[in-house]
Amino acid sequence: MRTLPRSLFFIGLFAAASALRAEESVRVFAAASLTNALDDIAVQWQKAGHPAPSLAFGASSTLAKQIEAGAPADLFAAADLSWMDYLGERGRIVPGSRINLLGNDLVLIVPKEHRFPVTMAAGFDLGKSFAGKLCTGEPGVVPVGTYARQALEYFGWWAALAARIVGTDDVRTALVFVERGECPLGIVYATDAAISDRVEILARFPPESHKPIRYPFAMVRDARPEAQAFLDFLKSSPEAAAVFEHYGFMLLAH
Repeated sequence: MRTLPRSLFFIGLFAAASALRAEESVRVFAAASLTNALDDIAVQWQKAGHPAPSLAFGASSTLAKQIEAGAPADLFAAADLSWMDYLGERGRIVPGSRINLLGNDLVLIVPKEHRFPVTMAAGFDLGKSFAGKLCTGEPGVVPVGTYARQALEYFGWWAALAARIVGTDDVRTALVFVERGECPLGIVYATDAAISDRVEILARFPPESHKPIRYPFAMVRDARPEAQAFLDFLKSSPEAAAVFEHYGFMLLAH
């Protein structure tokens, strides 16, 4: 039997290794509020002939710290600008890859069929309108909690409610607490409220009551080559746009 020259053998191994690398999954770290949308977009990505991306969801703060510590990620999608800035200042983001892709709204939610009267005005005493705790993300750490504090301060409600706030690890945990009735009131994103049939929106915070809710996406330093293609798919494909719109996100960059 004729054997291949050693040089051709190693060239073949190199080519095979390169092909395997080209098929590696894109590793995405994304804000918890993007869970349903990115899960659906991942299906569309696979239908286009790509391997399924590896998706990790959590609080933007937690994910940013993990990336800073060297966690293997190719793409980061945050629920506010500050945690993307945090990684950018530390040289962990590919220059020029960052884009503010999506927007969202902030809402008050209650367990299903447990509505009570609320007036979104500074003269209204929100604290006296309900008994118990208010669930949202940890203020000052988790983006939804930061937006929530801004909105409560805008209406003059923060001082009276601060001791009653349950700060959760991410927005989806706050949603679950309200679904279970453990918190009679919560502050989450409109898109999170929309996916649950166990809560209802009590009121919507006006845009001027908090900083604009923006979702920046960017490639992480040393990202796999396929990450750029996936980011382009998120930014430009009609399939991704349809999914984001379905879940109620505002498209800022399509």
